[in-house]
Amino acid sequence: MSANSASTTSEKPADPRSGSPLPKIPFWAQIVAGLVLGVLLGWLARSQDISWLYTTLDKIGSIFVQLLKLAVAPLVFFAILVSITNLRKVNNAARLASRTLLWFMITSLIAVAIGLAIGLITNPGSGTGLTPKDGKAPEGSGSWIDFLTGIVPTDVITPFTELNVLQIVFMAAVAGIAALKLGPKAQPILTLSEAVLELLQKALWWVIRLAPIGTVGLIGFAIADYGWDLIGKYATFTADVYIGCALVLFGVYPLLLATVAKVNPLQFYKGAWPAIQLAFVSRSSVGTMPVTQKVTERLGVPKEYTSFAVPFGATTKMDGCAAIYPALAAIFIAQIFDVQLGIQDYLLIAFVSVVGSAATAGLTGATVMLTLTLSTLGLPLEGVGLLMAIDPILDMMRTATNVAGQVVSPLIVAARENILDRDAYNSASASPVDDYESAKETREANVPVAA
Repeated sequence: MSANSASTTSEKPADPRSGSPLPKIPFWAQIVAGLVLGVLLGWLARSQDISWLYTTLDKIGSIFVQLLKLAVAPLVFFAILVSITNLRKVNNAARLASRTLLWFMITSLIAVAIGLAIGLITNPGSGTGLTPKDGKAPEGSGSWIDFLTGIVPTDVITPFTELNVLQIVFMAAVAGIAALKLGPKAQPILTLSEAVLELLQKALWWVIRLAPIGTVGLIGFAIADYGWDLIGKYATFTADVYIGCALVLFGVYPLLLATVAKVNPLQFYKGAWPAIQLAFVSRSSVGTMPVTQKVTERLGVPKEYTSFAVPFGATTKMDGCAAIYPALAAIFIAQIFDVQLGIQDYLLIAFVSVVGSAATAGLTGATVMLTLTLSTLGLPLEGVGLLMAIDPILDMMRTATNVAGQVVSPLIVAARENILDRDAYNSASASPVDDYESAKETREANVPVAA
């Protein structure tokens, strides 16, 4: 072999990333750094009474949440519409949908049982120093009549302008079913819907990449505004919510994965952690939905089924906000107002948690679900005001639990129906937030171009 040929053979295209002077910081590390910096800045703003820092943290967090909410209405509509029509590509679609709903209900029942047990053991309303006078009724409340009649919108515009997710889900479901019935005639609409959904998810990925900055604002403002003194008054209740969610997140879910799905639970956290940590920061199941869907696919659930189960779960599957939290909050408020709850009341809480979770709608906060629970039990709605101050701190852990459950249920169903790619599950590790764009570019580059 000649020297020229040898040199030609040994030459390789230069990797443009090989000369990068700075290593790429993983997204999870950026989030953790944002959490730490937010706590420090929040403490500084409160302890030193720095008003401009307080305002800056508030604005940063508010803008991040507003950017997430901006995409919620159209994202939910097109995600639900496309997910329903995608079921036509899946064998036994009706069976998968019913099994998904069944596991949503099962895990919700387990979660609410844990919430009730912790509340009865710890008595979170005792010794707080709070009285009924400290609470006030919310401006809006939920009731079964409002819940049932509020599903159907009066027009097609108001649900989007007022961000009524439940009504948006209803309209999207009707449109999706109608498209299935029309068949080929609806294909242009489906093609447009899929394109719009891709566009929305692309834009939302840009917002998600701002999560480390949003974390600084959200956590910093929470510390600066509420302070540790206020958290101290609700110490038992706050601990109960976090412990209850942790038991579900790190106890119930891995147990179900190991015994029912027969997969390695540690691998689940390895693959799903990007969605869980983003949910903790953003406090929005819907805002986290693109990441949730991506990690579910990476864990081996077929894309056609994932595109139905995840959007459906993002608007109805709320083990944190609609199961653990209302159960603990009802016990807490009953103790503050000196109301005795009986076994029938606890059964009602379980019923509301399973049936009424759609009212939570995947947005930040769980006020509607809480007022629905209180009104069903006949407890004073003024109790909601007792919990509003501490709600953002609680909502982080609640939403992380919600999103984890939205991944677990499809995994269980896929495993039991023998459609789970176990090799993909066992090899899932990369964060979709870090490599989403590069993976998509690779797929597009591998598409053969017609001559």
